Amino acid sequence: MTATVEAAAPERTGGGPRGLRGGPWGTLVAIAFGVMMVALDGTIVAVANPAIGADLDASLAQLQWVTHGYLLGLAVFLITAGKLGDRYGHRRVFLIGVVGFTLTSVAIALSSAVAPLVAFRILQGVFGATIAPAAMGLLRASFPPDRLGRAFGVFGSLLGGATAAGPIVGGVLVSAFSWHAAFLINIPVGLAALGLGLWLLGPNRSTDPGSRMDLPGIGLLSVAMFALVWALVEAPVKGWTHPETLTVLGVAAVFAAAFVLWERRASSPLLPLGIFRSAPISIGVVLMVLMALGLMGSLFFITFYLQGVRGLTPLETGLQLLPLTAMMAVFATPSGRLIDRVGTRVPTVAGLVSAAVALFMLSRLAPDTGIAYTSVAFVLLGVGLSMVMTGATAAILTSAPMSLAGVASGMQQAAMQLGGSLGTAVLGAILSARIVATLPGHYTGAGLDAPGAEETAAMQSTVSQGGAAVPDGASPDVVQAVTQASNLAFLDGMHTAFGVAAGVMAFAAVLALFMKPAPKEGGAGSAEPVVHL
Repeated sequence: MTATVEAAAPERTGGGPRGLRGGPWGTLVAIAFGVMMVALDGTIVAVANPAIGADLDASLAQLQWVTHGYLLGLAVFLITAGKLGDRYGHRRVFLIGVVGFTLTSVAIALSSAVAPLVAFRILQGVFGATIAPAAMGLLRASFPPDRLGRAFGVFGSLLGGATAAGPIVGGVLVSAFSWHAAFLINIPVGLAALGLGLWLLGPNRSTDPGSRMDLPGIGLLSVAMFALVWALVEAPVKGWTHPETLTVLGVAAVFAAAFVLWERRASSPLLPLGIFRSAPISIGVVLMVLMALGLMGSLFFITFYLQGVRGLTPLETGLQLLPLTAMMAVFATPSGRLIDRVGTRVPTVAGLVSAAVALFMLSRLAPDTGIAYTSVAFVLLGVGLSMVMTGATAAILTSAPMSLAGVASGMQQAAMQLGGSLGTAVLGAILSARIVATLPGHYTGAGLDAPGAEETAAMQSTVSQGGAAVPDGASPDVVQAVTQASNLAFLDGMHTAFGVAAGVMAFAAVLALFMKPAPKEGGAGSAEPVVHL
């Protein structure tokens, strides 16, 4: 069957003499608080988790689902939320998302048990999934083509800044008040987002009003995404060869295949597969996955290194990571300006090369590596990843027809979520396997009896977090020897994982060479492309 995205009326470029309301920069101001609220909540909970566990008597596994539930809600609903924005208008969907996100934040703060708290976190993730694609769709419709890169750069800076601020803001709120404050902070932020949205966003307009909701496609994709993210979250705990992991991965594969088959014959598909015939879109999606893999994987391991091996406090760790988080927040905007001038290919390739060099530097870390060395690596990584994020986002959204702006944005956000899960799961598996292989040798080298296979497997979880499984009542010499052996085994695993991540970034740089910048839209006479399946 053939599905066609018909040529639409020329899109408004936002270049006319308009006031702040409905104009490009008014739109950017209006969505700022909403997107920052979603990004902030993704990291603020990391600081609140210990207090939640103590107050609600939650286990470690339950606390993990306070984070994972939010990510599941986001990942499963992103593309569907983008379609809702295309069909019913991004302004409407954005405002609904802000209200829902704020109300679920209040419900989380009022929860007196872990089960409802996790349930509300999942629902909060669903509402968060409506905000980001709608915000991107509003930017796409408001900014002229020659300023879209700049807009996406500012958008990236907002996300990067809020993500970096999450642990700091969370630490202040939890220390001064309680874990409830980490979620109640969304009340003033949400009210500001709602007020600015009602004031500054232009009239609600649907970009694809004639389409129908593809309910079978939504169901198939939701199950596939849920199963895949679930497997990636649980595999590091249960094991990649555990029957439950393999079963859930099988479910994800079956439903993903069924989704593809259905979309090929659906009269009004959720995700027209012909969109992937565009090289900028296809390559951009892959780059988003690989970029998030490098970012989340590096942050996951480097925190354990700084606190476990180097012995830094959480505050000192945050300050040590500041060159990375600050560069991601600050450099996205100039990256967008550069993309407006020279296109997406050159900045994206340069960013991937910078990230590869940084990850290679991190793969050479030692227990006593100085702050200057790590700061240089973090600056290179932050600059590189911000350029990749902005470039890949611009490639995807400027190459998609305006009628699919929400779907394309949801696809971009989903790729980033999947990449983050892959980064911690796959690189974590590499690190763990290397630790199991080298830990007995380091015990022997430290003058200790080598642990057996079962004992090594039992210690692997502790060592993977930069710790040491010190026996009760051990003498100071034994404590020192065990700690040294454990740290060396952790470094072996981290070196291998970072080396693989550097290789992934280098491969991505080669792939980015094949990106071709999307043709500039011609302004008044331009129409959307037709996508045939």
